[in-house]
Amino acid sequence: MEESRQWPAEWMRGALSLCVLAIVAEGETYGYAVAQRLQAAGLGVVKGGTLYPVLTRLEVDGLVTSTWREGAAGPGRKFFTATAAGRDELHRRAADWETFTHRVAAIANPQESRQSTGSTKDDA
Repeated sequence: MEESRQWPAEWMRGALSLCVLAIVAEGETYGYAVAQRLQAAGLGVVKGGTLYPVLTRLEVDGLVTSTWREGAAGPGRKFFTATAAGRDELHRRAADWETFTHRVAAIANPQESRQSTGSTKDDA
């Protein structure tokens, strides 16, 4: 298991909405489970004060829906499900994110980028 690490806040702000949408698109879930999944994926601890506004924005944008359920042995929970528009948006955002991260990597690690693509500076 990879060691826990604190990612720069601006990176998390850029990626969190996409990651949360992807987790919700896997199947109906609730906030605490989303936070656990993010942590298990190596993104660190995402507190409720950060996570729930993201879920709310996704709901306001029509990308997820929510339902409140009474808890059998504890408090109730708000469950989130991706909408069809949310799944479509997930595919678009994931493709855009891949393009974006490849471009950032090409700038940040030009030697590795050229080696992986087989291109040289003269190719540009």
